[in-house]
Amino acid sequence: MSSAARPATTFLAIDVGNTRLKWALYDAPRPGATLLQQGAVFLETIDELADGDWKALPEPASMLGSIVAGDAVRRRVEEQMVSWEIEPHWVVPAASEGGLVNGYDHPHRLGADRWVALAGARQRALSAAGSAGATRAALVVMVGTAVTVDALDASGRFLGGLILPGFGLMLRALEMGTAGLRVPTGEVVAFPTNTSDALMSGGTNAIAGAIERQYRRLRSRAGHEPLLLISGGAAVKVGPTLDLVFETVDTLIFEGLLHLQAGRLAQAARLAASSGF
Repeated sequence: MSSAARPATTFLAIDVGNTRLKWALYDAPRPGATLLQQGAVFLETIDELADGDWKALPEPASMLGSIVAGDAVRRRVEEQMVSWEIEPHWVVPAASEGGLVNGYDHPHRLGADRWVALAGARQRALSAAGSAGATRAALVVMVGTAVTVDALDASGRFLGGLILPGFGLMLRALEMGTAGLRVPTGEVVAFPTNTSDALMSGGTNAIAGAIERQYRRLRSRAGHEPLLLISGGAAVKVGPTLDLVFETVDTLIFEGLLHLQAGRLAQAARLAASSGF
């Protein structure tokens, strides 16, 4: 499609995790944009995107993605976009961007997905504050192959976070290291009386305990009740066990990509204006 024929502002957000690629097409690269289309594929089927999910997709005007799966997977994704005229862009965590300050010892070593999720949380904190309210700190939890629990203060500074195994990794580790535990997963109950329930309840409580502990620490530091935002494919397993008020946000990565892309475009416009172009 020629640049003249395609919509001028459509934006493609891509989230490539350890298991799946998720994508969303929006009508504009800005927070609150309208979602036009979305989908998800397993990494094993990325090479089918151009002739599958993306074959009838209107060519986006711009694209920004988050990837944790490595360079080989990134190249496979980019190969599926060769018929489009857009240049692929991928988030690399920086010392600061989009109103965020990266408190990691080595900012570029922070996972791109964590940085983007923090950007989405920052946008939500700002929106919740409105024009007159005070912006709150936020605890950002992503529950996937791994679980991350990241703290963001009210000024937008990333304070640090935890990484721990997700449900699948915990169960596989127990199966590999302990005889007799190759059993179906069970339910989360207060006092498990069978091995299946004991495995699921143990994993869920381990994750919930880490979240609640970090929440208390952030609340003490911030002096107020932080936002608690939970995202990821296994978030539904953790939420019901928490003794905290939380919000499940399936689109947190996409919201972060919209926030960062809007900031990048605004900065480019300012630079162009200052240079006289």
